[in-house]
Amino acid sequence: MRYLFVILSVFILGAAGSLNAQINLNFNVDKQPIWGPTGYDYVEYYYLPDIETYYSVPQHRYYYYNNKGRWIYSSNLPSRYNNFDFYNSYKVVVNEREPWRNHKNYKEKYFSYKGRHDQQLIRDSRDAKYFVIKNHPGHNNWVKEQGNKKSNQNNKKNVKQNKHDNGKNKK
Repeated sequence: MRYLFVILSVFILGAAGSLNAQINLNFNVDKQPIWGPTGYDYVEYYYLPDIETYYSVPQHRYYYYNNKGRWIYSSNLPSRYNNFDFYNSYKVVVNEREPWRNHKNYKEKYFSYKGRHDQQLIRDSRDAKYFVIKNHPGHNNWVKEQGNKKSNQNNKKNVKQNKHDNGKNKK
């Protein structure tokens, strides 16, 4: 009987651990730039085929091949990309550690995406999940709305408390 109890306990604990792992999802919509494409709750990197560069969303860094044959990173692109238009270029979402190590693959796979301009941008989306991004055009209205919701919730709580007060605090 004890043996059965131990096995059952281990099974239950194991199932609870896997449930916890399944529920713990990762989102970073609020970290994505407004020039990014819509449709992704989590993005590790964007690959920019037009300039063969990777942008790290969590770190806000660009990874690019320098003139000396090495991959380097910087918070800004080098001057040779000053005229690059993020809003009119294709972005490939890559959720892989150090994707530049597989650059040959990405370059071959997405070569035909150079010059494409057919992605909906976060900036142009009216989906409320993107309003959390500070530079989104709908952000300020969203912040006001959130403040109004909190205010309304507090008012409802106060009304409920006053109803259940039974006149104890009345003068």
